[in-house]
Amino acid sequence: MMEKIYYNGDIITMTSNTAEAILVKDGIIKKVGNKDEIMNLKGNDTEVINLNGKCLMPGFIDAHSHITAVVRSMLLVDLSMAKDFDDIVRILKEYIKDNNIKLEKWVMGFNYDHNYLKEKKHPTKEVLDKVSTNHMVSITHASGHMGIVNSLALEFLHIDENTKDPEGGHFGRIENTSMPNGYMEEVAFRDTIQSKNVHTIEELKEAYKKAEMLYASYGITTAQDGLLDSIGFSLLDTLARENKLALDVISYINPEFKDDYQKYLKNYYNHFKIGGYKILLDGSIQSKTAYLLKPYESENEYCGYPVYSNEQLKKCIVLALKNKRQLLAHCNGDGASRQLLSCFKEVVRENNIENTYRPVMIHAQMVNYEQLKQMKKLEMIPSFFPSHIYYFGLVHLKNIGDRAYHLNLLKSAKDLNLIYTIHTDAPVIKPNILESVWCAVNRRTKNNLVLGEEEKISVYDALKAVTINAAYQYFEENEKGSIKEGKKADLVILDKNPLKIKESEIKNIKILETIKGGITIYKA
Repeated sequence: MMEKIYYNGDIITMTSNTAEAILVKDGIIKKVGNKDEIMNLKGNDTEVINLNGKCLMPGFIDAHSHITAVVRSMLLVDLSMAKDFDDIVRILKEYIKDNNIKLEKWVMGFNYDHNYLKEKKHPTKEVLDKVSTNHMVSITHASGHMGIVNSLALEFLHIDENTKDPEGGHFGRIENTSMPNGYMEEVAFRDTIQSKNVHTIEELKEAYKKAEMLYASYGITTAQDGLLDSIGFSLLDTLARENKLALDVISYINPEFKDDYQKYLKNYYNHFKIGGYKILLDGSIQSKTAYLLKPYESENEYCGYPVYSNEQLKKCIVLALKNKRQLLAHCNGDGASRQLLSCFKEVVRENNIENTYRPVMIHAQMVNYEQLKQMKKLEMIPSFFPSHIYYFGLVHLKNIGDRAYHLNLLKSAKDLNLIYTIHTDAPVIKPNILESVWCAVNRRTKNNLVLGEEEKISVYDALKAVTINAAYQYFEENEKGSIKEGKKADLVILDKNPLKIKESEIKNIKILETIKGGITIYKA
């Protein structure tokens, strides 16, 4: 039996009740109340923890990220500091030399962003051929939606002038020819490079420990794997069978996923479960692959493009509702959100559906007010990505103009009494939940411009989005998301109370301790 009392600090319960102390027993919150009544319950073996004025609140719930992609990114070459093509070449060449990479092995880089390179464009196979003509070289964009390979990799992947663009994807071509230039985006990229595994299960398991501790260091007690592939499933399945997962991990699979996942469907087995289906309906705004209703700035007619036809999308929705599974749909552009909503409404009407199983629009960045009202009727949850305003706001202003002021309509969603969440989409950025809260509250770009003053939300509402609302998104509102008797003791201790400091300082709060089921899994 394990019993702990926490007292003498600010306790944010995320309910209407206040608390001076809490009692945790065998991983469950047993009592929430005033200090004296809790102390009267102390036994001989009870550990009494003095918070010394620090802040205790529910552990953060990751509403959308890709934890196994974070794992794999830890085994790739980080290109985030590259300022130009020469930097990319130099960093990758140094990696090959320092790690003595054998000939004809893959060398994979991650986290370059053409928007911040001196050349202001994507490199090509010619650039990566300068890294090596004897190794297969690939690099992945920071958004995760595109990448480039060198000539040897194109040869290995059998991509040549006769390779057609897949539906929902694109291969770059040398100007005025059909010869591939090494660039590939969306489905073309996902079905080639992202599906390649160049690491052993032992390497992945070791990297998972680091990824899990990274999540825990940001106060996260429940993590998501937002589009599980066979490599990620093999890893999580192995770790679950060995009972080596510290965080709860909820994964979502493509409707065509073939591995045997039934054991994990809707119920945790050693901290791992499959929550439902995930589909991608478009790309990213900063890469101009998000599907918009009106053209990108400085483009005559180009609006990006959808990944699915309406008929394909409706089949996915029917499958999810028939199987009584939650459907997550990635929508960055307002064209993608319109497609999702119109198809969902048609399926519900044509099949006389009553329960939609809490579908989630992931990112919902350009969703407009009328679309939010439609989401309300469908009981669809918008999971916003407000960190885009800070990280990519200036790029969005360039790509979509004044529409950038109307991204992530958090306040509008709140005013409509929509349940909404916010997320980090790691590894696109780090799984820093408090930074996401700061972004939702302040809505500032890197040069301190406020994008959408009227869409700011309060600190408390932002905290709801990463605790009780996120628990609701996972159908776990009765077990997680608030400090309430009978719920899991998933907790985080902060050095400052986010409700008592300046809103501009929230991202500077330190995570001191992360507690999962009453057990400390991270301590600063």
